[in-house]
Amino acid sequence: MKLSKQFLSVLIFATTIPQFANAAEVQLDKIEAVVNNELVLASDMKNMKRDLIARYKENGEALPNQGNIDKQILDKLISDKLQLQIAERIGLRLSDAQIDQTIEEMAKEKGQSLSEMRSDIAAAGINYKAFVNNIRDELTINEVRQVQVRRRINISDQEVQQVIDRINEAGQQSTELKFAHILLKVSDDASAETKLAIDEKAQQLAQQIENGADIKQLALTNSEGPKALEGGDWGWRKMDDIPSLFAENLTESNKQGDIIGPFHSRLGIHIIQILDKKGGENIMTEEVNARHILVKPTIIMSDEKAKTLLEKLRQEIVDGTKTFDELAKQYSQDPGSAVKGGELGWADPNMYVPEFRDLAKSQPIGEISQPFHTMHGWHLLQVIDKRESDTTESATKQKAYSMIFRQRFPAEAYAWLNEIRQEAYIKINNPDYIIEEE
Repeated sequence: MKLSKQFLSVLIFATTIPQFANAAEVQLDKIEAVVNNELVLASDMKNMKRDLIARYKENGEALPNQGNIDKQILDKLISDKLQLQIAERIGLRLSDAQIDQTIEEMAKEKGQSLSEMRSDIAAAGINYKAFVNNIRDELTINEVRQVQVRRRINISDQEVQQVIDRINEAGQQSTELKFAHILLKVSDDASAETKLAIDEKAQQLAQQIENGADIKQLALTNSEGPKALEGGDWGWRKMDDIPSLFAENLTESNKQGDIIGPFHSRLGIHIIQILDKKGGENIMTEEVNARHILVKPTIIMSDEKAKTLLEKLRQEIVDGTKTFDELAKQYSQDPGSAVKGGELGWADPNMYVPEFRDLAKSQPIGEISQPFHTMHGWHLLQVIDKRESDTTESATKQKAYSMIFRQRFPAEAYAWLNEIRQEAYIKINNPDYIIEEE
């Protein structure tokens, strides 16, 4: 799991954990708040406040207003508990591998090895198991917030296209294409037979270029365009400097080697090949074609039973007594893929939930995974094939979607948190800690 520096700093701040309290303290804790069926204790607030102040001092930053700290700390602890309760309710659980990877990234961010960071944690009197549990909680909170808020944000195709147009316009200002061109003239008064013959010749030339023929040589001997003597080479042209005759057929997304045409204009039939490109970037993505069997735990089908069932199914596939296809159709509870023998089709693995994504990327082709758990249930996974694909267009669309999503996320997250607080039972014992609703 790849995390930004900003998010890692939040995780480091999250070492403020109630479990970090000194085990030697045996005095009774005061109950500061009740959140549904869980308690927020005075020791929780004390530990978070202690570590928050320590973090500010370590970074050489000015301390926040002391009078507001206690209110803000209690508010965060209440919000955290509510979000963790929702995560538990929907069955969102992160794997140990994800937690370990995050902690390794935290150590790397601080320029330490994992053992060095563990030594520092121990020297600070912090229980390492409690530290790990806190990291798990913070990652879970981030994940459940993403899942819940994403459902609230509706983005239309029209909005995405408007942002794509702005991105492409900015990209086209710096993108240059080098291309060669063949023109076969067709006069207005040409017979139907002549027009058909020129059409066929254009198709043959395009096929020759597709098969590896040099378009410049073909232009020298066949083109009737203005650059025929230069092998049809128009040189480097910025997108806004491309002749209007070609402009609607050439775009920033074109890449080296692309063949455009044959297409018609009032002058005749045109064929263009992109010889080179600079300024724009083609985005290559490793896609996977995978299939899976999903079993969802229920009151009757426990987690352990679901896992055991998949272990049995896996052994049948490995032994050759059953095929993946027939077992997926019989047992998988993913209706969209079950009817296709579990096949999900070609996709960027980043579209899947973290556990599924990581395994789809790393698992060898053809291998059947051991049963593994995601927020959707228990899975068996087989990667059928992998390929490199030019996803420039889809990447631009995703970039546009992400830009809109990031703009709307803070307001929707704030609204969602307010809603779950209103729906929950929250009792704050100290009236001085109550934060008025805005």
